Amino acid sequence: MKLPGHDAIARQAGEHLVTHRVKLPRKVVERPIRQVVKRLVMALVVLVATALVVYADREGYRDSSDGPVDLLDAFYYATVTLSTTGYGDITPVSDSARLTNILVITPLRVLFLIILVGTTLEVLTERTREEWRLNRWRSTLRDHTVVVGFGTKGRSAIKTVCVTGLKKEQVVVVDPSSKAIDAATAEGYAGVIGDATRSDVLKRAEVHKARQIIVAPQRDDTSVLVTLTARQLNRTAKIVAAVREEENAPLLRQSGADAVITSSGAAGRLLGLSVLSPAAGMVMEDLIQQGSGLDLVERPVIRGEVGKTPRETDDLVVSVVRGHRVLGYDDPSVGTLQLTDRLITIVRATPETRVTPDIRPLPPG
Repeated sequence: MKLPGHDAIARQAGEHLVTHRVKLPRKVVERPIRQVVKRLVMALVVLVATALVVYADREGYRDSSDGPVDLLDAFYYATVTLSTTGYGDITPVSDSARLTNILVITPLRVLFLIILVGTTLEVLTERTREEWRLNRWRSTLRDHTVVVGFGTKGRSAIKTVCVTGLKKEQVVVVDPSSKAIDAATAEGYAGVIGDATRSDVLKRAEVHKARQIIVAPQRDDTSVLVTLTARQLNRTAKIVAAVREEENAPLLRQSGADAVITSSGAAGRLLGLSVLSPAAGMVMEDLIQQGSGLDLVERPVIRGEVGKTPRETDDLVVSVVRGHRVLGYDDPSVGTLQLTDRLITIVRATPETRVTPDIRPLPPG
């Protein structure tokens, strides 16, 4: 196993010690800077409108310092009036000017204050709303799927699982990159920014309540550490991990992974198969792409199939899952099907076959 020394691992964990937080998917809204700019523009429009109203009725105002009111005085009066400062050096003296203050200037002052105060209130409200969403999300999240690593492997794994019927609300992505988490939340998944080798980060992803965990980071040593930590937090979850090198697969199984996929080995075998038979390579690629063409589906044996052989069923059975063993359809030890068996079949992908991984009804016959 090619693992770095303890110092290197400590440095890697320390890099992500500062920031680890949960980000929930949210509706598309304007960026905060755009909202602030928009409110500033609205405030300036109100200010300019007030100044023009005062300037248009400048004959009804008096400046205690120099008498008549010019355009600069109008903007000065609008500024101190809208901000409720009110120095009193410029005052409305005519009836029309005072009536304009009552019917026009005062509503504009209220609107100006609403714009400025509303920005602060919206920030506070947004923080409270986000905290409430986060607490509600934590309290309702159960039997979800945690995906560690939102790279090519992680994205493909999520898409495959979601095609089978898993809701996006039931997926939590953990990645040390804020850009990766932003991309995950943009697609509708909850995200946790942080180093998944740390137990506190995985706890934020509610790993202890997860049903299945997909470990797909960029490094094999990270996969081992994440699997060890996840297994300590959750003894019953199904953990599937990916490694680049075949020699690291046994260590991952010892760390608690239920299944280990060697990415480089799988890609190499598919390449070799495609060289020997391009058509066979196309079929294999079709089988591993859920939701289109042919799909591999695991389903329970129905009562009508009990006592039959795998070849006597209506579906194309390739394997029989009996207890903890996976037997070939032509294995003599299979004999006849039992009610507790599960079948791995090849079916044509249809909307009816899009079922959750743990609840697999029969496709229509």
